[in-house]
Amino acid sequence: MKETVLDVIIYLIGNYTDENNINLIEQKESLITELEEAGFETREISRAFSWLENLQKNHGDDEAIYNEKSVRIYANSECERLPVEARGFLLFLEQSKVLDPASRELIIEQVLTLEQDISMEQFKWVVLMVLFNREHSDMELDWLEELIFDDEYGAVAH
Repeated sequence: MKETVLDVIIYLIGNYTDENNINLIEQKESLITELEEAGFETREISRAFSWLENLQKNHGDDEAIYNEKSVRIYANSECERLPVEARGFLLFLEQSKVLDPASRELIIEQVLTLEQDISMEQFKWVVLMVLFNREHSDMELDWLEELIFDDEYGAVAH
C-alpha cells in the first residue's frame, strides 16, 4: 500500500479520536502495531507520529508576536507548497475570525513539514487538525468542520 504521512494521520483521526477521547501520542506503541496490520509502512507511521507530536508541542499560545494589522507575505518556497487556493482559504478563515495569525503560521509549518504535495481537501484536514489542537469554542469548531467538508467555502452560512 502506498500511503502518505497525511493518509496515516487522517486514518488515525478518523478511527481513534472519537473513541473515549484517546490521546494518539500516549497510545503510540499499540497504534503502531495496528497501523502496520492495516497495511501502512513503518516509515510513514513514524513520520505521522512525529508530525502529531510537533503539532502537540506547538500548541502554545504565541499570538503576542503578531500585529493584527500586518499582512502575511509568503516566501517563494511556501508558494510552491501552498497553492493560491490554500492561501486564499487561510485568508478567508482569518477574515472570518476563525483563524488567528499564530494558528495560520502553525498550519503553514505543519503543511511544509509533510514534505509532499497535498490536495485542497487534504489541506483542509490539516487546518482542522491544527485548530482542534488550539483553543476554540465548540461553535467555531462545528462551523469550521462544516466548512472543511463543503466544496465551496464561501457558500457556507454563518
